[in-house]
Amino acid sequence: MFWFLMAAMVVVIAAVTLAVLGSGDGSGGPAAGGLADAEPDRLDDPLPMDRPVGPADVVRVRLPVAPRGYRMAEVDDVLDRLAAELAERDARITELETALAGAAAPAGPEDTSPPKDPA
Repeated sequence: MFWFLMAAMVVVIAAVTLAVLGSGDGSGGPAAGGLADAEPDRLDDPLPMDRPVGPADVVRVRLPVAPRGYRMAEVDDVLDRLAAELAERDARITELETALAGAAAPAGPEDTSPPKDPA
């Protein structure tokens, strides 16, 4: 009886192992019931190189996580603050450029004649 239980346990363990690993011929992808390939934990293109970084770029950045990585909530808070400061900076630059363009524009034809004497 003991040997029968041992053989049955080996058969069950082998069946579970084969079910977990997939078809066993190496072609068992997600469609065939196997495991999906893991996505690399690296940034593809973290920030644009051909233009200045904007607030939306910073919001989209997701840093890779390692077993002894960082605290995601803290880093996300820093990135949110950085995005807000970039947006504020861009708004201030636009405001100053608009003010400078308004000050540089002529208000109308200037009078170049000499002042009149009130006497």
